Amino acid sequence: MFVARNLIDALATIIDYALWAYMWAFILRAVLSWVSPDPYNPIVRGLYAVTEPVLSRLRRKLPLFAGSIDFAPLVAVLVIVFLQRFVVRTLFDLALRMP
Repeated sequence: MFVARNLIDALATIIDYALWAYMWAFILRAVLSWVSPDPYNPIVRGLYAVTEPVLSRLRRKLPLFAGSIDFAPLVAVLVIVFLQRFVVRTLFDLALRMP
């Protein structure tokens, strides 16, 4: 049973790290939108390629514009925080309670 416990613990850790990286990608994209970076920069293009699928879905479902402010990255970060608090902690607790 310790193998299953370690597997769930490792899975929870990997999911937690992936969610943290994705959250920082959204934050970095929001900060970059304030300075209008070069759109041909490979880092900027990669960042937009990673975050745009989620942001475009959020913008379609929740038109969260107030003037020229886009709240979709904020909603995405809040969803990620929820997933970290609920899914990752649930997996950690499940791993701890296994015999």
